[in-house]
Amino acid sequence: MNKDDIAILKSIQKNTEMAMKAIDTIEPKVQDKNLSLLLAKTENRYSSLHEKAVSSLIEGGVGPGRTSGWEEMMLVGGITGNTLLNTSTSHIAELMIKGSNMGITDLNKTLNHHTGGEKVSMSLAEELMKMEQENLNEYKKYL
Repeated sequence: MNKDDIAILKSIQKNTEMAMKAIDTIEPKVQDKNLSLLLAKTENRYSSLHEKAVSSLIEGGVGPGRTSGWEEMMLVGGITGNTLLNTSTSHIAELMIKGSNMGITDLNKTLNHHTGGEKVSMSLAEELMKMEQENLNEYKKYL
């Protein structure tokens, strides 16, 4: 496994961990049953991609990366602050759209800086990007 594969897989791991943490934080505030169901399905898809990335890292003889506690604290704090006074379905959907856009941006940066990824890492990255685009389309329905 080359350094580009490692960077891409660790980016996928981090991206999916942050997304799952965001969903865990925001889901109790969701009032719309359909949006809540969408979040649960989405979290399951993130979990599957996360497991694939971690498994690929381990199979490649590399330990999985760590998400910093600081980043998680900022994520939870940001969600908590943003939903303190407004837990409307539209606002929750807007926050999820922003999160998906941040994930897409982060993964694009990684792919632009690590162009030597091989089939497994590139395939997972493409799968995550496709999923994020699908998420954006689904969340837009709740605006």
